Amino acid sequence: MPDTTGDLTLGELDRDGALREALDAVGSRGAFLNKAFVGGAALLATLVAPRRAEGATTPSDAAILNFALTLEYLQSAFYTEVERAGAIGIELARVPRQLGSVERAHVIALKNVLGRNAVKRPSFNFRGTTEDQEQFLKTAVAFEDLGAAAYKGQATRVDSPALLAAAVAIHSVEARHAAWMRYLSGFTPAARAFDEPKREGEVRQIVASTRFIASRAPKTTKRRRAPGYTG
Repeated sequence: MPDTTGDLTLGELDRDGALREALDAVGSRGAFLNKAFVGGAALLATLVAPRRAEGATTPSDAAILNFALTLEYLQSAFYTEVERAGAIGIELARVPRQLGSVERAHVIALKNVLGRNAVKRPSFNFRGTTEDQEQFLKTAVAFEDLGAAAYKGQATRVDSPALLAAAVAIHSVEARHAAWMRYLSGFTPAARAFDEPKREGEVRQIVASTRFIASRAPKTTKRRRAPGYTG
């Protein structure tokens, strides 16, 4: 896969071949990363389980969790629709299936914490990005980069140490997703030494600009114009 950004390639990072040996040992790069993803989701479920009772979170934490839940709704719906559309080549067909299962686990965990305070799942229109492999990959990169930056932006605002630990468990998984999608798209998984967080208002503005959140579910998502949010 060609490298199109940054100066350091995966091959240069793994000069002695240790990483590649580890990947081969578990069968494939996808299987290796999927084990890590599932592990992160399981950790999240364990961390939040004691706080399932409604009212266990502060109003500030509840607002942050609902913000996170909205992003998880968006991601889980995207990957689920991609998998169902069946437009992804067989060599990448496992990608939306694996990522979708993890994002759905995030949704369930966050809803369990919030109880009746959880925001409802909106309707989505992904405007053709779920029906084209190239657009899927580009949008997935943007989604995962945004998700990681959004979680990082909320880290200092969480009141509960337990919920902060759970949020960090999700953040690390989103970062793994981002690296994987970047690699599959031909981008350097981590082109910079440090990543900047994104504020909630900035993230909401970006999501709104995609027009992926719809007032009602469309009968079809086939695009009539160039899809947004594929940067």
